[in-house]
Amino acid sequence: MQTNRLAAGFWLTLAAALVGYHMALVFSGLVPNLVSRPLHMAFILPFVFMVGATSRLMLWTGVVLTLLGVAAALWVAVNHNALADQYGFLEGPAQVAIAITLLLVTLEAARRAIGWPLPLAAGAALIYGLWGQHIPGQFGHSGTPLASFLGTLTIAEGGIWGQLTGVSVNVVAIFVIFGAVLNAGAAGQGFMNIAAAAAGHLKGGAAKVSVISSALFGSISGSASANVASTGAITLPAMTRLGYPKRLAAAVEAVASSGGQIMPPLMGAGAFVMVELTGVPYTAIMAAAILPAILYFWAVWVGINAYAQRYDLKGIAAKDQPKRRDVVITSLFFLVPFTVLMIAMFVVGYTPEFAAALAILAGAALLLFDTELRIEPHAVASRIGVALIGAARQVAMIAAIILCASIIIGVLSITGLGVKITSLILEGAGGMLWPSLLLTALACLVLGMEVPTTAAYVICVSVAGPALTKLGLEPLQAHLFVFWFALLSTITPPVCGAVFIAAGMIGENWLKVALSAMALGIGLYLIPLGMIANPNLIRLNTDPVAAIFAFVRVGAGLGLISFGLIGAGGAAKRSALIVAGLAVMFGWLVI
Repeated sequence: MQTNRLAAGFWLTLAAALVGYHMALVFSGLVPNLVSRPLHMAFILPFVFMVGATSRLMLWTGVVLTLLGVAAALWVAVNHNALADQYGFLEGPAQVAIAITLLLVTLEAARRAIGWPLPLAAGAALIYGLWGQHIPGQFGHSGTPLASFLGTLTIAEGGIWGQLTGVSVNVVAIFVIFGAVLNAGAAGQGFMNIAAAAAGHLKGGAAKVSVISSALFGSISGSASANVASTGAITLPAMTRLGYPKRLAAAVEAVASSGGQIMPPLMGAGAFVMVELTGVPYTAIMAAAILPAILYFWAVWVGINAYAQRYDLKGIAAKDQPKRRDVVITSLFFLVPFTVLMIAMFVVGYTPEFAAALAILAGAALLLFDTELRIEPHAVASRIGVALIGAARQVAMIAAIILCASIIIGVLSITGLGVKITSLILEGAGGMLWPSLLLTALACLVLGMEVPTTAAYVICVSVAGPALTKLGLEPLQAHLFVFWFALLSTITPPVCGAVFIAAGMIGENWLKVALSAMALGIGLYLIPLGMIANPNLIRLNTDPVAAIFAFVRVGAGLGLISFGLIGAGGAAKRSALIVAGLAVMFGWLVI
């Protein structure tokens, strides 16, 4: 018992240090990149390698890898001034050993965090960088000296300490901490209560509660899996009790939860990566993303209405809906921090990370209270502990992904492979935009089946983004297009994580759930194409009138398509609705 308490105290202290470090970075001003980014890695390694170890071997190898990785990262931070003068060129075998250690630890951290696919892709990139000069033809490269190749990846800002890691350190970590603080309190219950009060009484109300609550919860969690596990624990039993078909209940939850990664402000860390890659301000990306995200949930809503007609889906009984007092009180637990965030960002003009830090402080203050507005010291300590550990583990997982993806981006830059793949896409599509888009969408879907959405987006946009912009797309158009299609794998077989979790929670065949989810989530497949055919859809901040017109047009088309896919009626009527919807959505261009 004493050992368990000591272990819990150790992890709680380390999590508090991680959270405190990232908060301090926001308030302390500029810190050299070769200091802040290696320290970021040093903080996250224990949570990746040691927390959740399932065997003694995993634990002790995790301890060794943590010590090696932390020592190597601290060496970079301590020697950052001297390393800046080396311009990415390693000096001596000791530095080569440190570089190899950093790369191997990064690969293994990603493997333990999310499995084999991403580290295998990064390993293949390293092999290509080391020996690609022996490949004949256009896909070979001229070769890079070992000391320069490894040094660029590990002691300069062209690899694991590159711009993506900077996003993880400076922005993503702060918003993840914000989400963890809200989740540790009553914000999640507040989302559910608001949704139940707003839509619970409607036809198909339990399903609509899932849509609204998942949209709200997903805006801070940014994770489809976390969204299903949390909101689904409440909405799935509610739908089952009301007689909803299991495949439909699970599909609704999977589709609604997947929308969290396209719903501002967090967008599964994708928004912040997009800021770095495009140079577009965060507020502009939020403005561009909000209308497509609303359209996604609109299509789901229409689909639920169509299912409600087919199955006579009932709303939630009045006695089972939350009391008005509970709705008001629990909603404060997310409205207060969100209000602080929005005022600080849009009214006062603070940076997103500084605004989020202020919102974290507001959310932390609310952890003192329960839903009855009482302060109970033991419960307060428990909520603070949950917030700290949850934040540390989520920051660690995202950092492991981004550090590993940064290896791939670094190799693409060093070898010029990205430019060659761009040329291949342009040649394969005959220099035409729509074939290039479809090729890119297929690549995003395949890659997204193996790696998390943010990593799939980063890799795909690095190689396909330049091709799409050369064919006339605005950079933000290209990035949003790729990001949306990288999300397809959450509901598209054969690898559909959100579907697997929802189907498992309700005890239904996953393939049946996936087929229903694809029909409900049709917007995920069509809205990215709609952004291309209606570019004004993402110009809310520069041309709001045109944006609203495009929004109405795409929404009308999506409504017809969604009802045509799901609603009652003969095949001819439903086909006519789908064709009409495509014509409205894409104008003269029907794909």
